[in-house]
Amino acid sequence: MLVLTRKRTELIKIGDDIVITVIHTSRGSVKLGIQAPSDVRVLRGELNDRAEDAHHGPVYSADHVAKQFSAEYVAELEDQVLVSLAK
Repeated sequence: MLVLTRKRTELIKIGDDIVITVIHTSRGSVKLGIQAPSDVRVLRGELNDRAEDAHHGPVYSADHVAKQFSAEYVAELEDQVLVSLAK
């Protein structure tokens, strides 16, 4: 794991396409801005954990699923994920 110290407005670059900007810092929290290509899934860790628990397996992006299933099936899966995350 790489650990960095950054101040407000400073950047972290990951590869050529991902930029993380420190937007605001305060005691105990940091607000980050993340710029990434649309095909890169950016998700808070606790949401990913809940989605994996709900599906008993890894979460796949909508693009990945769409390549394998019909649009109707993908819409149904998205609705199920949203309901699971709302719980």
